[in-house]
Amino acid sequence: MELLDIDIRLIFAIMNGKVSSAINRKLQRNFSAAGISITPEQWTVMLHLAERDGVTQQQLCNAVYKDKPSMTRLIDAMERADLVERRPDPHDRRANTVHLTAHGHEVKERAQKTALVTLKEALRGLRLDDLRTCQGAMRTVFENITASSKP
Repeated sequence: MELLDIDIRLIFAIMNGKVSSAINRKLQRNFSAAGISITPEQWTVMLHLAERDGVTQQQLCNAVYKDKPSMTRLIDAMERADLVERRPDPHDRRANTVHLTAHGHEVKERAQKTALVTLKEALRGLRLDDLRTCQGAMRTVFENITASSKP
């Protein structure tokens, strides 16, 4: 494949997370303006738990691409804020499962509205076809990288 007519700086900005970082900063500002005291990282965990509550910390690590120490700190902070709770895993005494609390569900609902506003801001001016193309391209890049990093 020839990469002739592309903006290499833009491609690397996208690939190394600058776009993601800019969206996260905007999301954090929008959460703060709405009086929602969570971080974009916490939002990502809450979204996963809303879809699949009661997963282990390791499953959360895999789902949101965090290492174990980072996830432990994140879950600790979320527990202190009464967003999640750990419960003993009934199938593995060595593990805990993580669950959204009632307060966590409430915050997740409020945050979802703010996140959608942020997403609309970020995607303004893009057509649905553009988004589908971009989504397909990013999925392919992600699959290429994750497949090549497996033993």
